[in-house]
Amino acid sequence: MEAKTTIQIAAPRMRTVEFSLIGTAPYVQHAFPAKVQAMLQEKMETGAQAKKGAKRAARDFDADVQAAMHIASEGWHGMPAAAFRKAMISACRLVGFRMTLAKLAIFIEADGFDRADGQPLVKIFGTPERMDAPVRNATGVIDIRARPMWREWTAKIRVRYDEDLFSVTDVTNLLSRVGMQVGIGEGRPDSRDSAGMGWGLFSIEG
Repeated sequence: MEAKTTIQIAAPRMRTVEFSLIGTAPYVQHAFPAKVQAMLQEKMETGAQAKKGAKRAARDFDADVQAAMHIASEGWHGMPAAAFRKAMISACRLVGFRMTLAKLAIFIEADGFDRADGQPLVKIFGTPERMDAPVRNATGVIDIRARPMWREWTAKIRVRYDEDLFSVTDVTNLLSRVGMQVGIGEGRPDSRDSAGMGWGLFSIEG
């Protein structure tokens, strides 16, 4: 007699829904520059130490802006898909939903991939401009940072979620909380290091 096998685990029921987003506050971006990464790698590989009194190269702020952008292989500007996913997971704290479960139930489908590091991107529509701002480094020294800012922007994101944990209404409301309370990018309200600048907020169209 063959033993009967009882299946306890149900197959995943994943659904994808698209949302149109309209920025209600500027979006500021800071991708880690490939040039800086290359310099750090070279220094680590060679073991070279910084020389006291070494001549400092002139700062090219326009180049800093370009380096801070996420650009897809096809040439369009993008926003990290992971940023939306992390923001939705973070928003779960507002409604008492377990973040550890949300990590396994919410995903953002990519429109393309960053040509520098290959990370998934969501296409952003709008025109970036240079934004210069004074900041205080970890050492306490004041510095000037140049970053790309989209004062007006829109995007369409596709959220893939587990229907056994979320309904489409749940996902919509969670994303709405991201747009109103969490934010995306630099200076967002949910910034790790500060209370943010009120940037990166959005509403859902329709």
